[in-house]
This record gives sequence, C-alpha cells and structure tokens, in this order.
Amino acid sequence: MTELQSGHKVKSLRSDRGGEFMSHEFLAYCSEAGIQRQLTVAYSPQQNGVVERKNRTVIEMAKSMLHEKSLPYEFWAEDVHTAVYLLNICPSKSLEKMTPFEAYTGRKPGIAHLKVFGCLCHVLIPSVLRHKLEENSHKCIFVGYELCEKGYRLYDPKTRKIILSRDVYFDEEVSWKWENPSNADVGIPMPDGNQDTAETEQRVLDDQSQFLDTQMQMEEESAPQGEEMLDETQRLDHTPHKWRSINDIMAQCNMCIVEPDSFEEADLDDSWRCAMEAELEMIEKNNTWKLVDRPSNKPVIGVKWVYKVRLNLDGTVQKNKARLVAKGYSQKPGIDYNETFAPVARLDTIRTLIALAAQKEWNLFQLDVKSAFLNGILKEEVYVEQPQGYVQESKETKVYRLNKALYGLKQAPRAWYDEIDAYFNTAGFKKSLSEATLYIKTSDTSGIIIVSLYVDDIIYTGSCPKMLE
Repeated sequence: MTELQSGHKVKSLRSDRGGEFMSHEFLAYCSEAGIQRQLTVAYSPQQNGVVERKNRTVIEMAKSMLHEKSLPYEFWAEDVHTAVYLLNICPSKSLEKMTPFEAYTGRKPGIAHLKVFGCLCHVLIPSVLRHKLEENSHKCIFVGYELCEKGYRLYDPKTRKIILSRDVYFDEEVSWKWENPSNADVGIPMPDGNQDTAETEQRVLDDQSQFLDTQMQMEEESAPQGEEMLDETQRLDHTPHKWRSINDIMAQCNMCIVEPDSFEEADLDDSWRCAMEAELEMIEKNNTWKLVDRPSNKPVIGVKWVYKVRLNLDGTVQKNKARLVAKGYSQKPGIDYNETFAPVARLDTIRTLIALAAQKEWNLFQLDVKSAFLNGILKEEVYVEQPQGYVQESKETKVYRLNKALYGLKQAPRAWYDEIDAYFNTAGFKKSLSEATLYIKTSDTSGIIIVSLYVDDIIYTGSCPKMLE
C-alpha cells in the first residue's frame, strides 16, 4: 500500500527482531520484492531511535487520554489507534509546521470532526430497530475514528461491543461512570514498549483468554438460582450473547453509511462518480437537454447533485444513486412556469383496486418508472447551468436548454403527468371521471385492464394475464 500511495519503491526496512518481522512468510516476501532488511541487536532499541522515540510519544499520549476519562485498560488498543490518528493530523516541527497527513497526501486534514476521546455520547437508534415509543438514542463511549468509513467508533456498555455510527451527539465534558469494579479491574493491560514484540503478543493473548474466562465465570455466577432446578428439556432457550442474527449484523453494518453532502466529497469515491455518470448518461439518452449559447434575455437556473444510498429490504446496500436536481426555488411563477399541479391516486382507490384483484383472483403488478420526470416534455423555455464536475472543456460559458423536465423544476410533476396521460389516451385507455389517475381499458376479446398512477409508481391489474405482462 505504501508503494501504491506514495509512488516510491520500498528499498530498505529497519526493524527489531519481533516475531512478526522474523516469520518465514515475511522474509520470503522481502526477498522476492528486493527489500533490504536491517535488524537491530536484541535489547538495543537505540539502534532504531526515531521509531522508538515515536513509540514513546504515542504511548505517552495514549496514557494521558486513557486516564483523563478513567477508561479501563481493555481500551488500550482503541486508545493507541486514536493517538496515532491525532498525531498524523497535528503539526510537526520536523516538517516545518506541516502535518504528516498533509506531507503524505498533499491535502490539509479536517479537524471539525474531532471529539474528546472517552467522552459520553448519545447514538441515534435507527427507526427500523426500535419501537415508536422507545428511546431515540442510547448512551455509548467514544473510542476513536473509523478509517475506512465516515463514522465514529463507539463502545456500547450494554452489549460490550464496538459499533460504528455517524449520527452521534457528544457530551465531551462528561465521562462514563464505571461503577462495576469488574469493568475497571479486568482488562487487557497496555503492552510495555521495552518488551520484545513476541513476548508482548503472547502476554496480550493470555490476558485476552483470562478476560474472556473471567467474564464467562461472572455470567454463570449471576444466573438465577431457580434456573438450575429446571430439567434439561425445560431450560429456557437463551441464545449465547456472542451469536447474532444476520439481520442484526446487516443493520449494524449499515448504521455508518454516509451520503455525501457535496460534489467534492462524492468525487473522492469511485462508486459515486459512477452514479453521477449513470445519471448524465440517462439524461443524454432521454434527449433531455441541448447545449446552447447563454441567452441574454432569459434566466439560467442552477443545478446541484443530490446523493442517496438505496437499501434492500434486509438493510443491505442496493446501489448509490446520484440525482441531478434543478434549483427550482429560483423560478418565478408566470415567467418560468405556469402549471405545477399533478394529481395522484387516492389511497381509497388503491385499496379498492387491490380488493378487486383479490376478489377476482387477478394478477396484480406494481412498477416504478425509472427517471420518470425526465420524460416530461416542457412547454416553457428553460435553461440550466452545466453540472458541477462535468463542464465541457472550452465550452464553459454555454448552458443547457431543456427539452424535457429535470427533477426540482416546479413544472416537472405536471409535465410528467401530461406525458403519461397522453400515452394512456393513445393506447386506448379511458380516464375515470372521478379519478384523474385511474385508467381503464376494456375489450371484448382481451377483457379489462385497470391502471392507477401515483406520481411515478404504477399499480395495475386485469382479467387477461398476457396483456398484463
């Protein structure tokens, strides 16, 4: 990763004789990559003084952060991880008041998201995971930053697990009250920087095993005594705490999904760039606009990108959706548009349609028209700016004249309704006199088809399966 990010080859590697640096796999990799190894003499950390001094700085910073909020030692790994993260975005004297992050990437780091390590925080519980009468949030402890996702790492004292979330309110002046002595006494001690790496790893593994054994013993001792009197077949089915359903795992993973707030933020992610390109491709395919010279006597409306993560029913990510939206709030009635109203189906009509299909045993279908508003033909003369990030080279002063509507335009819903209404009339459907979005087509040979329209969602049923398909 270092070679790929920096564009430079690793030629030499200096390290101590820790087990992770002396394994056969690591030695073979260095040999194949042509990396020269430089090893320090045992118990001679001064031979690698720069790294050892930095380790001391990290440990001292981590120790201060840990004791400031009176956190147990079992959080030492999260503590050290956060200390390294903060040091990388702090100015360094050796870099002439530049941060290591800026020296490595060429970009200044942001600091608006920084919070006090170990502080109390309130995490939003997604609406799909709580009852409407339950609390909207629960208390957690802030333990660091997630590097691969835009979210905070938080410790949940109830489940004793690390969770990720972006919807967090921080109370940086308040600390968690560790009233249970086991939380403070039982944990993983922070490794000593003077120990050999192999010895440190073994100590951490032993302490982890001891910690888990102690926790299991405490849970067994705290179990109700009456439960011991039950027969084996009568015991209550208590799923072990370490087991979780796949739905819970999916919901937990999706808690830290971040939708970009600006084009600059979305442009850093390949998936969002692909989503924007797909949106522009759909607009071009629809013949929505045409690039023309900027008019002198007509207002030009701005456009912006709107980003949304679409999820499946089980909470997994379906796709990233980027929508180019016109800034319709700048339009003036009577000048930029006339009619804006578009009728939608009443819920009573939809219920009646479903009930009729059930009674007659008809097939019932529902479909969503993709980019529906882009199909509405405009009657007015409307111009929009070129979208950010996709301004054509040497044509920066030109603008787009819209042939069809864009999302965000005041007249977009009406234009789409006029277009779909004209299609149904051409296809032989008759519009209901009492419901402007209900269309019926009858035939002596094909039976009947009933269609109900709700903006860009269509529900339809009928007596002829072939025609419905």
